[in-house]
Amino acid sequence: MAYKPYSQQPVLRGYATGDVMADHARRGSHGDCPLLHMFLAMHMDERWVRWPPETMLDMFRWFRGEGVNFLVEDLLRLPCEPGVIAEGFRLLPRLVESPLPAPGQAVWLLPTADFRLAVFEGRGGAAWGLARTTDPKRAHNLLERYQMFTDVLREETTRLGQGRHGDDRGRSRRAGSVRVRTLSCVGPRPSLVPSSRI
Repeated sequence: MAYKPYSQQPVLRGYATGDVMADHARRGSHGDCPLLHMFLAMHMDERWVRWPPETMLDMFRWFRGEGVNFLVEDLLRLPCEPGVIAEGFRLLPRLVESPLPAPGQAVWLLPTADFRLAVFEGRGGAAWGLARTTDPKRAHNLLERYQMFTDVLREETTRLGQGRHGDDRGRSRRAGSVRVRTLSCVGPRPSLVPSSRI
């Protein structure tokens, strides 16, 4: 196969799972997404202060796979050409293993603790959402949940033979994205290409 310069590569369609969370929340019923509806009914302290990080992770609706059927439905409705890059933390290795034609079509970015803290502080730190709780300093609960989430991703990508890359503060978001993004379209359906930066 002849190599094509980047400028001649087809434009890829992007699908950001974070942009459709509100739509998927509306589509999810109490029966389909019980953790989501439990989360929506909680006040801010129940969401971010009251529970230890382990419980927060266990109750994290997207981590438990709620709504992943909506992601697959959305992607299967898209045309195969141009190709599709689907990105976001909701595309967990165990959840996309079946839809992927081959392991090489997915890659996860696993941030270091320093990188995650820098992103958190860049978004306002404790003032980012947690300011509406009675104890904004409990932000470490959320950071610890993120670390546990990353640990699970590392274990799953290893067990399933999926691709992953570490991340750090010295690498720009653009450089990291260009380095890992890859896509192949098989048959009439777009393939999932997750990129998790939690």
